[in-house]
Amino acid sequence: MVPRPAYDRQSCRHPAGHNRARRALSHTTNAFGQPIGLPVPGWTPRPRPERVALDGRYCRLEPLDAERHAAELYAAYAAAPDQRDWTYMAAGPFQDAAGYLAYAHKVAASADPLHYTVIDRATGRAVGTLALLRIEPVHGVIEVGWVAFSRALQRTPISTEAQYLLMKYVFDTLGYRRYEWKCDALNGPSRNTAMRLGFQYEGVFRQAIVYKGRNRDTAWFAMIDRDWPALAAAFEAWLAPDNFAADGAQQRSLAAIRAGQA
Repeated sequence: MVPRPAYDRQSCRHPAGHNRARRALSHTTNAFGQPIGLPVPGWTPRPRPERVALDGRYCRLEPLDAERHAAELYAAYAAAPDQRDWTYMAAGPFQDAAGYLAYAHKVAASADPLHYTVIDRATGRAVGTLALLRIEPVHGVIEVGWVAFSRALQRTPISTEAQYLLMKYVFDTLGYRRYEWKCDALNGPSRNTAMRLGFQYEGVFRQAIVYKGRNRDTAWFAMIDRDWPALAAAFEAWLAPDNFAADGAQQRSLAAIRAGQA
């Protein structure tokens, strides 16, 4: 079995991150002395993400297939002691396997969001899903969301690697410029996860949507292509086998690795 250390937590210092993001913005001026954005030479619309498999050391991402994955996914979700993992999800909780199977068939047919299943390489079992959505090839912008990780997946190297594999696909293979993470502004664990993964906080859109009969203020986070090389190097260093002790404990956190790059 692959050791599964607990993930590191990073405090969510949103205002500071927001200020760093603002300072990083650049512009030039036009003939009228007005500030305008920098040119993007040679830019062309990017390809849409495809139903491809993405292989990592600890996990494999596969396009969601209801017939192949739904039973294992439902079993993984049903093993949780309560239903709190669905509080901030637009779907769920599901009362039985048949209900989840019907849901899986519906979302597996979608191209946006495009759902992927996370397969634990140590067991070969499906343990969670996540998706690429709000796909804008013309602008090179895409969002990761619909993250439904079972308790077997949470706070393991698999959870980090699954996120990394999608990021790498979006930036390195597809060539997108911007990768977004959005969540209910009240969802503290999701906000902390975004910061831990290296997203920068960009603010809150008030009364952005209504879901499950209640209001959602949406917190926005993003990383962009110029952030990616340093973030990718940090992920590779964190995921390396020598970053984990024999008991599975991490040697260095993602935050510490990124700090050491500065």
